[in-house]
Amino acid sequence: MPSDDILGAARALAAGHLVAFPTETVFGLGADAFDPAAVARIFAAKGRPSDHPLIVHVSGAERLTELAAEVPLMAHDLARAFWPGPMTLILRRANAVPLEVTGGQQTVGVRVPSHPVALELLRAFEQLGGRGVAAPSANRFGRVSPTTAAAVRAELGAVLDAGDVILDGQQSDVGIESTIIDCTGVDPVILRPGAVTAAMVEAVTGRAVGQPTAGIRVSGSLPAHYAPEATVVVDGEPTAGDGLIALHDHPTPPGVTRLAAPTTVEQYAHDLYAALRAADEAGIRRVVVLAPAGPGIAAAIRDRVQRASHRAGDASDPSALD
Repeated sequence: MPSDDILGAARALAAGHLVAFPTETVFGLGADAFDPAAVARIFAAKGRPSDHPLIVHVSGAERLTELAAEVPLMAHDLARAFWPGPMTLILRRANAVPLEVTGGQQTVGVRVPSHPVALELLRAFEQLGGRGVAAPSANRFGRVSPTTAAAVRAELGAVLDAGDVILDGQQSDVGIESTIIDCTGVDPVILRPGAVTAAMVEAVTGRAVGQPTAGIRVSGSLPAHYAPEATVVVDGEPTAGDGLIALHDHPTPPGVTRLAAPTTVEQYAHDLYAALRAADEAGIRRVVVLAPAGPGIAAAIRDRVQRASHRAGDASDPSALD
């Protein structure tokens, strides 16, 4: 039996309201994926371009056939291996899925999160007749994704309505957004790196991960994204007055504010967005990020900080879409 808070949030979704909820990656801002008016409120609250697609969250892989026109074998294999978890599959859209969710594309992103609050919310919503919750990250478009409920309130509290809900939860475990895998071709293609790595995908599918090509737009694909108010400098030299995010064994120069000193790449991903937000809260104007080297989630971290280092104004340029 879901808690009163979660049942109330599920009812809010069914009534067309927005619900911010925790996932293991970041907090999402959800609406009934099959209610175009509710979906439009996500775009309005975030200031998100209408052609930038959303990800539909469901409680289990058995829901795929309601959202996708076809589910290839490799998608089933990936779902069995990594769901619930930080992975989104791109599939050919079922006709019933509103184009408002897919950004006008004939593909849809689907994910089964592993956070217990998210799963309980999705199950409660499905028991009320819901078929999926469309949810990007719960922040203004192009800005730093929130990993706590407090960050959601700071980011979106002023634009949410009285009937909207923010569900509390612990800080997101992974800390960066899900891996997005295109399953519409012969081979899997990673369109956004994350905690599910290319090596993991190849081990499960028995297929080499292909190279992305222009065509499918996905969340977080803009050159400028995940950006704080502070200027982000990747692999630079911090000077007095700067903030610094680096692995723990890198020294902090005099006059520099250490924002995070993670001991592992996993902790680096977990701490990254909170550290960028802390820089803004402290009024730091420039943050130097020494990104970890290597494949896997280290590559996903480098993807995020490179996009954060672009000026936020670029993120609203529709021509910048991948």
